[in-house]
Amino acid sequence: MSEIYHALVLNLHQPAGNLDHLLEHADWEAKEVLFALDRMPRTLWPYEDIARVHLSLSGSLLETLSHPEFQNRVYGIVDCGSLLWSLQNQRLFDVLGTGYYHPVLPLIPEADWDDHLIRWLGLARHLFWRSHFPGFWPPEMGFTMEMIPHIKRAGYRFVLVDSEYVDPVDDMSWQEVRYRPHVAEHDGEDIVIVVRDRDLSKAQLAGMEYDWFAHEVAERTRWCDFPPLVTTATDGDNGGWFRNVQPEANFWTFFYRDLLERVRANATAIRPTFITEYLDRFGAHGRVAVRRGAWNTDEHHGWDFMQWTGSQPQKDALKRVEQVSESYHRARRRADEAGRNEGGVRFDLDEAQWRLLRAETSCHLYWGEAWVNYCHRDLDAASASLERVWAGLP
Repeated sequence: MSEIYHALVLNLHQPAGNLDHLLEHADWEAKEVLFALDRMPRTLWPYEDIARVHLSLSGSLLETLSHPEFQNRVYGIVDCGSLLWSLQNQRLFDVLGTGYYHPVLPLIPEADWDDHLIRWLGLARHLFWRSHFPGFWPPEMGFTMEMIPHIKRAGYRFVLVDSEYVDPVDDMSWQEVRYRPHVAEHDGEDIVIVVRDRDLSKAQLAGMEYDWFAHEVAERTRWCDFPPLVTTATDGDNGGWFRNVQPEANFWTFFYRDLLERVRANATAIRPTFITEYLDRFGAHGRVAVRRGAWNTDEHHGWDFMQWTGSQPQKDALKRVEQVSESYHRARRRADEAGRNEGGVRFDLDEAQWRLLRAETSCHLYWGEAWVNYCHRDLDAASASLERVWAGLP
């Protein structure tokens, strides 16, 4: 039987301070999240030879898990130090780069994109003991072609995008568009595009069994005259399917372990793979263009970013993000020109920067108007720091 390569991708994100808040006000929900994270390596240890999982971990989540005070607080629930050490296992996990505070990049100023990418790399290189991360996960799968040069400058080989937005430039079949990596180019820079199958990803998030998945994958790739790469990507710490502590109702213990047992017994055509391994072996073929959009959410398709821009308060917050971002970058340039980018001025610039970046967190806008105040709170702090910067400049 022809092999079908499967790239499993999971997005893991918690906003800054959210797990601490849940521990205070909804402790079981916090435990479910922590158990969902800890369950991954524990389930996969016996399958180091065949299991292959891609993980995107936001900077705010990594910041929380690595903080000594948080580690002490949850030690009786999950050993976060051991969890982070387990995620360094490159036989099981390929860690994908992302934006530090999990922003919808197409919705925030382009001037802030590199800051999110660089900040995440700084923390991830320290925690995972490596200098290179080959793949990039756009938060919320929010993508626009203008991101390509930024992603390439950060050292990434490929980026994941949603299947709904991929348009072939070269002639290719439906199967080729979805199940083969391609190349996209913008402003003289090109990058490998790896396509997430939206329909199969919906099933991955909702809950599925091996037999259904194997049949669906086989039917979708039946007419492929090339080795197909089927990529499924969802959140990995949200939803009952990933959080459920009952083995018979959990992604890892019900579905993925069953898949791995079939792989080990050579009773399936599906072969878990790292995307880099597939690219090294089979390469990328054909040129595509990718339309601006995000992945599907519970209520919205994703193409219009309505989940994050549907109300006037959401629009107002994004407008203020643009204004504070412009003020920050103007102050940074003025400080450099005046030779005053040190001491108190440098401290306040750095304070304004991280407050601005955190204000851009997707969750501040995702929940309609419920979390918009968190965005404004960080923008208020950034603005106060910038006022001190301007007062200290000639």
